[in-house]
Amino acid sequence: MEILLVDDSFGDVRLTIEAFRTTRTAVHISAVSDGEEAVAFLRKEGEFAESPTPDMILLDLNMPRKSGLEVLEEIKSDPVLGSIPVVVLTTSSATEDVEESYRLHANSYIRKPSDLKGFFDLVRRVDEYWLQAVKLPSKGSR
Repeated sequence: MEILLVDDSFGDVRLTIEAFRTTRTAVHISAVSDGEEAVAFLRKEGEFAESPTPDMILLDLNMPRKSGLEVLEEIKSDPVLGSIPVVVLTTSSATEDVEESYRLHANSYIRKPSDLKGFFDLVRRVDEYWLQAVKLPSKGSR
């Protein structure tokens, strides 16, 4: 299972990787730290020419250079990338962020817990639902 993690917080990236190591699903996580890198990764541009195509994207909203909402809009408007599930994983609980994310066709919106146990529990639930229960589109269909 390939996951692209788009988050500018080094601590959150490390925490997410560690949390997924405790789940039942074998995952490979590629991480980028801003929206422009995310788009380049997905389009296999420049240094990301050999990047794996993700099965799912975990996307933070508050990032430099290009916001998560801008990235989400690019992904979901692209005929090749649009079928990749995007789970918004962010600290924002602002109603307008939630509504705009779903308007742009986010597949899920999850607020990051502020405590370590809550974060590990959240990643376990993401694994159980998105990586074990849900049937994701095949890469051949993209």
